[in-house]
Amino acid sequence: MALTLYELGGLDDRRYSLFSWRTRMALAHKGLTPDYKPVRVSDKAAIAFSKQDKVPILIDGETVIHDSFRIAQHLEKNHGGASLFGGEIGQALARFFNSWVDRTLLARLAPMVWLDLQGIVDEADARHLRGVMEKAFGKTLEELAANRDKDVVAFRRLLDPARASLRSQPFISGAQPAYADYILFSLFQWARIVSPFALLEPDDALAAWRERMLDLHAGLARSVSARA
Repeated sequence: MALTLYELGGLDDRRYSLFSWRTRMALAHKGLTPDYKPVRVSDKAAIAFSKQDKVPILIDGETVIHDSFRIAQHLEKNHGGASLFGGEIGQALARFFNSWVDRTLLARLAPMVWLDLQGIVDEADARHLRGVMEKAFGKTLEELAANRDKDVVAFRRLLDPARASLRSQPFISGAQPAYADYILFSLFQWARIVSPFALLEPDDALAAWRERMLDLHAGLARSVSARA
C-alpha cells in the first residue's frame, strides 16, 4: 500500500520539521519507505486536503492521518515490524514523554535557534515563522536569541532525567530504540538542521546517544543537509 509523507521543506531541500522527523524515524523503524512531499510552511493550500494546517501528514492508502503521535499509533496498529511502543503501557508512557518534550524542552529550545531557522527558508516562510514566534513570546527573534549562551545551560539541566536513564541503557527505551527515543531525538535533529549552535557538550552522555541515533536506519538522519 502506497505511503506519502507531507513535511516541511526549506531551501536546499532541507526537511526541518521536528515533528516530521519523529514520523520519518517511526516509518524507518517499521521498515517502511514513503514518498516524501515537501511543502512550504506558508503554503496552507498544499495541505488543505487534510482539513487542518499542520504537518506531518501521512497518507496510507485511502487513510489520511495528521499529528506525529497519531501517525505513530496508526503505524503501530496497521503495520508489522518492530514495535514502536512495546505495548499499551509503553504507548501511554510515550504519550507522557511526548508531552514533556513538547511542553518543557521544546519551549526552552525554540527561542534559542528560531532566529537561525530564518536562514534556511524562503522570504515568505521566514516572515511567517517570525510572526508565529514573536507573537507567542512577545519578543523579537533577536531578543530571544541574545542570551542563548546562558539559556543553553538551563536547557541542558532540563535533560537530566534522560541523561540519568542513559547511565544504565543505550537508549531511552532500553536496549533498543523506540518511539520515545525518536521524540527526544527530533529536537536535536531539528536543531542541527536549522542552526550551528551547540546544544550539548561533547562529553555529554546525550551527545553519544545522539550519535547512535544518527546512525540508525542506515544513517537516515545523518544523511540530510545540516548546519551542525
